[in-house]
Amino acid sequence: MDKSHILAVACMAGMMLPLASRAFYAHTTNGGWAPNDSTAVEEFVAPAASVIDEVVWVVGDEPILKSDIEAMRLQAESEGMKWEGNPDCSIPEQIAVQKLFLHQAAIDSIEVSESEISQDIDEQINYWIQLADGSREKLEEYRKQTISQMRQSMHDDFKNRVLVQKMKQQLVKDINVSPAEVRKYFENLPEDSIPLVPTMVEVQIITRQPKVSIEEVNRVKDALREYTDRVNRGETTFATMARLYSEDGSARQGGEIGYTPKAVLDPAFANVAFNLTDPNKISKIVESEFGFHIIQLIDKRGERINVRHILLKPKVSRENIEHASHQLDSIANDIRENKFTFDEAATYISDDKDTRSNHGLMVNATEYQRTSRFRMQDLPTEVAREVEKLGVGEISAPFEMVNSRGKTVCAIIKLKSRTESHRATITEDFQTMKDVVLNKQRDKKLNDWVAEKLKNTYVRMNDNYKDCQFQYRGWVK
Repeated sequence: MDKSHILAVACMAGMMLPLASRAFYAHTTNGGWAPNDSTAVEEFVAPAASVIDEVVWVVGDEPILKSDIEAMRLQAESEGMKWEGNPDCSIPEQIAVQKLFLHQAAIDSIEVSESEISQDIDEQINYWIQLADGSREKLEEYRKQTISQMRQSMHDDFKNRVLVQKMKQQLVKDINVSPAEVRKYFENLPEDSIPLVPTMVEVQIITRQPKVSIEEVNRVKDALREYTDRVNRGETTFATMARLYSEDGSARQGGEIGYTPKAVLDPAFANVAFNLTDPNKISKIVESEFGFHIIQLIDKRGERINVRHILLKPKVSRENIEHASHQLDSIANDIRENKFTFDEAATYISDDKDTRSNHGLMVNATEYQRTSRFRMQDLPTEVAREVEKLGVGEISAPFEMVNSRGKTVCAIIKLKSRTESHRATITEDFQTMKDVVLNKQRDKKLNDWVAEKLKNTYVRMNDNYKDCQFQYRGWVK
């Protein structure tokens, strides 16, 4: 949680505290702030039952609130995560470690674009939609939030996740291991210590994007024109309209994407955005692979641009979804009858831009590599459900899914290969074994970095944490 949140809480309490003081105060039910400093306990002690939230750790100048810890605990429980050791100690330590990486990312000027954040948020929301039987409405009902509200509430956490990930990648980018080092690591290990390779599959996919009706496209465009007119008439600001109506993760920032290079933006969006010259004018309507946008220039710095935008996504009718499904059913039957191959259909018929040039072969992009092999749990839920029914070489029936761009598509898949779970061998699973050694060296590098960083970082915590058995020494000064 950032300083602006603490400042907002202080404002709501009807008083302003200096930043240095706020870090050591707890918000109480009587609308005030109680000292959270052991040197001040004799002056004021708030009744335990009256404390709503409090700063329990400070790392550098970053506070960790009790509510942060509880939120992570609840999230972990909901996802079935297990903590090593006492979670009352492990959770705040994990949050504190993340703050060390975030602090270093700021020092090293690590940047994250809004498009990267939006992509990760969309993937998470799409996963939730899959769990809700593919229904956005059921997800909104379950979480008691609109999709737009979910995106806004997730933005800062996801931005920090990407920053931490990039910082870690920066720290370990030069680590590599040779085949000889891999063999040496495993040659003396007992058999039960050799990694168990889970069942891995390779999957090809063909998708068809259901057509959006002309009436729906016109509805979206009319809404965007109305937003433009209201801003031009001076009734409101572009940022306000973005917060209220944009379906992009940047809505919380008033549609602002941050300084972004052209290469990471959708080409159609980038071409219009980089041609804007007047911050007081709003672009024409732009269609990208994510939907329809209007854009307003904020600033340009060299090869980077900062704009605001409003994104609306047209809704697909059930009739058009069923039509696309029937098309795929016919394509699947033609492949089974050897009229053409799955590879050919994926190359020339599929709407999936990510796999079309690779004969439909799905790619598993991890933190450090790209591969065509998936564990079952790494596949999209709908794809994994179909894979379970297939033998190698078989083609599925058509099914619906939400793609990485948040759009409903119809798909068929072919199970290209399946390798059952087994103990790794150098000849068959060298990459898996190399990854084990690489990850151990990367973990050691990161652990050493944290230990060294702690030596020069100010840390303060409540006394009841000082008897914890932490992973890293140095928290208790």
